[in-house]
This record gives sequence, C-alpha cells and structure tokens, in this order.
Amino acid sequence: MTINELINELISYGKDNRLIDAADEIYCINRLLELFGLDSFTPVNREFPQRAVQEILDDMMRWATAENLLEDTAAQKDLFDTKIMGLLTPPPSMIRRRFAEDYRLSPKMATDNYYAFSKATNYIRTGRIAKDERWVTDTGYGPIDISINLSKPEKDPRDIAKAGRAKNSGYPACLLCLENEGYAGHLSHPARQNHRVIPMVLGGEPYYLQYSPYVYYNEHCIVFNEKHTPMKIDHSTFVKLFDFLRLFPHYTVGSNADLPIVGGSILSHDHFQGGRCTFPMARAEIEENFALKNHPQITAGIVKWPMSVIRLQSEDVDPLIAASDEILAKWRGYTDAAAYIFAETDGVPHNTITPIVRMRDGKYEIDLVLRNNITTKDCPMGLYHPHSEYHHIKKENIGLIEVQGLAILPARLKKELAGIKAAILAHKDLRADEMLEKHASWTERWLHRFQEIEKDTAGHDLLAAKLDEIIKDEVGHYFAEILACAGVYKRTSEGKEAFRRFIHECNAG
Repeated sequence: MTINELINELISYGKDNRLIDAADEIYCINRLLELFGLDSFTPVNREFPQRAVQEILDDMMRWATAENLLEDTAAQKDLFDTKIMGLLTPPPSMIRRRFAEDYRLSPKMATDNYYAFSKATNYIRTGRIAKDERWVTDTGYGPIDISINLSKPEKDPRDIAKAGRAKNSGYPACLLCLENEGYAGHLSHPARQNHRVIPMVLGGEPYYLQYSPYVYYNEHCIVFNEKHTPMKIDHSTFVKLFDFLRLFPHYTVGSNADLPIVGGSILSHDHFQGGRCTFPMARAEIEENFALKNHPQITAGIVKWPMSVIRLQSEDVDPLIAASDEILAKWRGYTDAAAYIFAETDGVPHNTITPIVRMRDGKYEIDLVLRNNITTKDCPMGLYHPHSEYHHIKKENIGLIEVQGLAILPARLKKELAGIKAAILAHKDLRADEMLEKHASWTERWLHRFQEIEKDTAGHDLLAAKLDEIIKDEVGHYFAEILACAGVYKRTSEGKEAFRRFIHECNAG
C-alpha cells in the first residue's frame, strides 16, 4: 500500500475506535502529512480490511525507513509509531470526561472502555503481549501461573550508544510521573504521546489511574501519586487501597513493599498495582484461623502459601485498616532470633509488608504478606530472596505480582528451555553446552520422569510434546520453591510455630 492509502486506513481505524470523529478528520490528516513530509493527499473511498493497528503502523514505518525518516532500530520505531498514534489520540480532558460519564453508569463500564481505549491507541501493545508464553502448574498450594515475558524488545546496540551520548534532563523524573502524559520520549525514555491518565482522590491525596503498557495480567493497572514521592507502607497506605477498592470493587489492588530487595523496581514513586484478575494466592485457602483480640468482628487466618501471608476479612473497612496498621507496627519492630528474623541490624530496618486488597463474597479482604530484606554472607542478595541455586531460572526481586503467584520469568528462558528439550531428546550432556550447563543440576532432579515415559512412548513428536509438558510442570513447581525462599516463615513445623509466635505477639499488650 502507498503512504496515501495507509493514512486513509489509519484515519478509518481512528474513527472506528472512537479516537477521532468526523470533525477531527481533516485536522488529523494534515498532522500526519506534516509528520511524513507530504504536501498532498487523496481520499480513498473504500472499506479497509480490519487490520490490527500495529500492522498499519509497521507498514508506515517501512515507508518512513525507506524515506530515511527514521533509523531501523526497535527503539526508533517505538518512538516513531507512538508519535503517529499521538496524532490521533484525543486530549486528556476528553478522555477524563468520557471516563466520568461511563463511571456514573458503572465503574466496570468505565474501566472496560478505558482499557479498550488504551489498547486502541496502541499504548497497550497487544501484539507484543500475545508473544508472552503462559501456562498453569498445579502445585500443593493450588494452581500457579507462569509466564515468560517476551513483550519488551531487546535494546539495539546503536540505540544504547546514542542513549549513552544523550544528556539526561531528569524530566519526567521517572516512568510513573504525571509528566509522562503526552511526552515525546527519547532513546532512554519511552514515548507517551498516546498515554492518558484518570485522576482520583485516595486518602485525601491526588492519584492517577493508568494501565501498564506491557500488561502482565488482565487490566493490569497502575495507580500513582501525583507527586514524585518515595514508596512508604503505613496507615495511609491501607486507607488508600480500600478507597480505591470502594471506587472499583471489581478490581484487586495492592502495593509493593517499601524496602529494597523485597520491593518493586520503582521505589522512588509511590504507586499501587491492580486489575481485574483472580491471582493464585487469592484462591489459596486459609490453613489456620486465629482471632484478633482487639477486632473480634474480623475473620483472620494464615494462608496456605509458600510465602508468609495473613488474611483478614470483614464487612467493614475501618476495622481492617486498624488491624492492618497494628500488625504492620508489630512487624516493623519484631525480632525472633530463633527464626532469623531481625527488625533491624546496625540501624537499618528490615521488616515490611506487601498488602493486597479485594472483595470476596460481598466482604472486604486484605492479605498482609510479611517481608524481610536482611542479607547474610551466604545470601548477599537477601536471605528471603531467590537463593543462588535458583538464579538460573529467576534471580530478580519477588515483587507484588509474583508474591500473588504469577511468575514473570526472563525472556532468555524461551531459548534456554527449548535448548534443554532438544538436548534431552538428543541424549546430549547439558554440562557440555555453555548456555545450558547452569540448568544441568535442576534438570537432573526430574530427568527420571522423562526417562520413564521415553521407554513407552512411540513417535518423536509425541515424546517431544510430553517432554515439553514435563519441563513446564517442573518450572512451575520450581517457582513455588522460589516463592518459599522469599517466605520469612518456612513451611516446616518450626517455621509454622515461629509464625504462631508472631500472631501471639499481635494479640499481646
């Protein structure tokens, strides 16, 4: 297709997806002509095929590359296709007005339409997200969700070199700042011309709702503070989380912990993450109930989960906020040397909480995940962090999403797991392969499963499919072990007794 036809097709797409209406058509055409350096345009009076917007953009970028309007690298393309979509994206005032009108009818309608809008503008890159590999593994804790994140493109060395020579303006201060709305971006900061956010008030403070551009689960949203202020878990956090839940009762929302190692990737900007998703941890059962002396109206219990989780439930929000605040205060100052839990060492605090709230059967519910970021000589990355023997699969922090049982594993694993499969089928030694040797000890743990079916399975394709199932199953179970590394109380009789000691402390005084 010619660039003239592509502009016609994109305008048609914009009208079909409520990005522009008839009054905007000529205006948007002229802006696109300016971007592409064109001085003429011919309307095409025919219906266009219902292509995904990224297909249209890819064709436009091929034309632009041929015309030397941009360099053929992933980062340059991301900047350019976002600039194109920014020319069709309505201004913030219009999107906020639409959201408010929808919300008056239904909170669910408001988020449904806002989510659809975020995908229509290509802010949420659905084509890339579809490349992620996902499966479910049944474990002793229930099903756990596994994903290999293939959404984010690898950086091109040419872009890395250019970014290194560029000056850092410090604007926006981070990827979550309000100033990202409409920002053109550069090689070290993604373009956001097609980004629109929704204002709200939580705990008396201004916050904004947006979706994650690389959604890890259904309607993965981010709720960020208007101010670039550090993460902090305190009384106001519980107030804000429940305020958000009252606004959007069909969502789950939580906060990463506020300390390094056990926190998320962005501790410099106060934010929450939520969405319309039932996580594996939410489906996990209460293993042991207990009573809270000061809050008899609350149902409380310890969750059967690899990490250390207290679940509270009530018909009223206020008792949950008060109880959560009390448990947080107890945990901040709690030391149990026998369980190797220290509130602080050398004046450095270690204890914090990852809180998550949701509605269940008409009641409010909060999960309080106990975290501790102490390091030791043997575990310099954190005692309650994936241990070194697991790093061949996962060595990054266990943040809010993974706490809840959704593994986000690195893209390298796609190639490495395929390599393991090929090596096993060919009866090759993994230790002889530089890429695969780090997986050898783990593979030897479960290789007997494959060897047992190999004798009785005829046909290479069927055998390969069964091996693929085994590998995925073993990755899922291994991730459960990784989560257990991050649990402050281990799933042993001693660990359970130590957990009970803390519960007793919560009821003391």
